[in-house]
Amino acid sequence: MASNQNLIGGATGDWEIVLGLEIHAQIASNSKLFSGASTEFGAEPNSQVSLVDAAMPGMLPVINDYCVEQAVRTGLGLKAQVNTYSVFDRKNYFYPDLPQGYQISQFLQPIVGEGVIEIDLPDGSVKTIGVERLHLEQDAGKSLHDQHPSQSFVDLNRSGVALMEIVSHPDMRSAAEAQAYVKKVRAILRYLGTCDGNMEQGSLRADVNVSVRRPGDELGTRCEIKNVNSIRFIGQAIEHEARRQVDLIEDGGVVQQQTRLFDPKNGETRAMRSKEEAHYYRYFPDPDLLPLEFDQAFVDAIAKDLPELPDDKKARFIADYKLSPYDASVLVSEAENAAFFEAAAEGQDAKAVANMVIGSVFAGLNKAGLAIADSPVTPQQVGQLVGLISDDTVSNSIAKEVFEMMFDEGPDQGKDADVIVDEKGLKQVTDMSAIEAAVDEVIAANPDKVTQAQERPKMAGWFVGQVMQATGGKANPQAVNKLVLSKLGLDG
Repeated sequence: MASNQNLIGGATGDWEIVLGLEIHAQIASNSKLFSGASTEFGAEPNSQVSLVDAAMPGMLPVINDYCVEQAVRTGLGLKAQVNTYSVFDRKNYFYPDLPQGYQISQFLQPIVGEGVIEIDLPDGSVKTIGVERLHLEQDAGKSLHDQHPSQSFVDLNRSGVALMEIVSHPDMRSAAEAQAYVKKVRAILRYLGTCDGNMEQGSLRADVNVSVRRPGDELGTRCEIKNVNSIRFIGQAIEHEARRQVDLIEDGGVVQQQTRLFDPKNGETRAMRSKEEAHYYRYFPDPDLLPLEFDQAFVDAIAKDLPELPDDKKARFIADYKLSPYDASVLVSEAENAAFFEAAAEGQDAKAVANMVIGSVFAGLNKAGLAIADSPVTPQQVGQLVGLISDDTVSNSIAKEVFEMMFDEGPDQGKDADVIVDEKGLKQVTDMSAIEAAVDEVIAANPDKVTQAQERPKMAGWFVGQVMQATGGKANPQAVNKLVLSKLGLDG
């Protein structure tokens, strides 16, 4: 990738990637969009299939009101236009795992229209990505190819599961922007509670539309990469597909509009089927379903119940806690992380708490493979430990050790910080006479080092280290440093 312009360097010059995403988010509903069948993950194949889902003759779909409410709630969270009148269509195509021969979806008149998403980029800037629409649709079943050496099986448990398809405008120009977009949409969905965002279980997946062009030229021919189910794979798929298209064009070839799949084992995309037209499906209004209508009062009632969303929370963290935009972004990326921080910061130095949460807490959780809800250290304990640093009871280095004792398995796991500090005698030495005695002892024992330090003042750090070692790390580092410089005559 070329520098900061998000360009790909080709043999004949630079190329620009143009990206649009279709995110398929499963609505957090216990039942399907048009039937009462369960949506629980992990059930035995074909154990959660109603007669509607199996497309048995004479079975009529009945809309799930809760799913409609969640779609409206999501539209509001995306700062999008909610349409009080929308139409369900039949999207006709043949798949072995689609027993109806069509998918009930929305085409010309979706439930949600134009919206916007703001993404945070690695350089600290913010970019606005347009959302074209959100529509409701059924999921298809799943073909299983690993159950038999020569046969494919079909599991219809997912048939009819309610999806929100969130379609962006082609506003992204790099893999990093696409990944940031997916992260942000997932965060909003989780804050709203409308989708759990679990990509491993298929609750959230993305179709990525990739094309390349010379900077400033008309849009190129796009290829759609279907059903990418991790943020890392989204980045890899984009990078590979963009490079494939550039190499193809520069070799005199033509990009064919087609649907492709990403192979994570080989890190490459491969053709799945061609697309002769942009819309190769055939739609018509579903004759079994009336248009979906509700009034503005229904929308307003949902709007009143919206939680504080990531962008608003980030702005508040910056304003109220004086956090940097980066720290605020990290903390609000998940609602649970933000809640943990706020509980820990109550009555404490918020910046110091943010540093400990982003550093020690997140590192510990990542290493242990734990969610923040399962942290052995509570927010209150984190706040207390920061308080011990603030009042000079312990140094930063001792605090780090104490945190590890509180977090890691062992006799001290789950104990309050002040208890551990008292039991292990870890209180910081602030008695200046005791610190001075330790400094004098180290200086007296190392006359050659004194001479060197006076010639090279940076050597004073060696004496500070020796004193800290001699005091078991419990001496106040600032006091030690000040005394060392004074004793060596380097404070002038």
